[in-house]
Amino acid sequence: MRMPLAMIMLTAAIAVSGCANKGLKVLQSPANGPDEFAVLPVKPLTAPTDYQFLPAPTPGASNLTDPTPQADAVEALGGRASALASNGIPSSDQALVTASSRYGVPADTRQVLAQEDADFRKRRGRFTQIRLFPVDRYEQVYRKHSIDPYAQAEAFRKRGYPTPSAPPEE
Repeated sequence: MRMPLAMIMLTAAIAVSGCANKGLKVLQSPANGPDEFAVLPVKPLTAPTDYQFLPAPTPGASNLTDPTPQADAVEALGGRASALASNGIPSSDQALVTASSRYGVPADTRQVLAQEDADFRKRRGRFTQIRLFPVDRYEQVYRKHSIDPYAQAEAFRKRGYPTPSAPPEE
């Protein structure tokens, strides 16, 4: 009589321990090392052209060596960072922005999408909170919405489009 009761208790304990809701993506660090994303590389130091006329220090303001990732990305992609600083949209892209927002742009797009995604995940995974081993929840929930890269490459090849070679399927 003790053995079945012990088995029931052990099974219940394992089932309850797997009910933790850790979110959609479970990203666990393998060690307690430094966070490499907390370190930002700075721009290289440059010597001023004239040491007699140096700018006055401005506490709390940006520095010439401070990283500017958005401006650096715009310049790397062939744009002008000065247009980013002025109004955010370069004049050459104004027509694109106007065309893409012709039906209006709701202010709460991110909140609406987050709520719709949460509702979708809730509908798709009623009993998926119970798991004994760590699994990739993102892949499970969005499996039907994922694109098969090998099928897409094959479809493009059949239509005559040049496609790069893909690694072999596992």
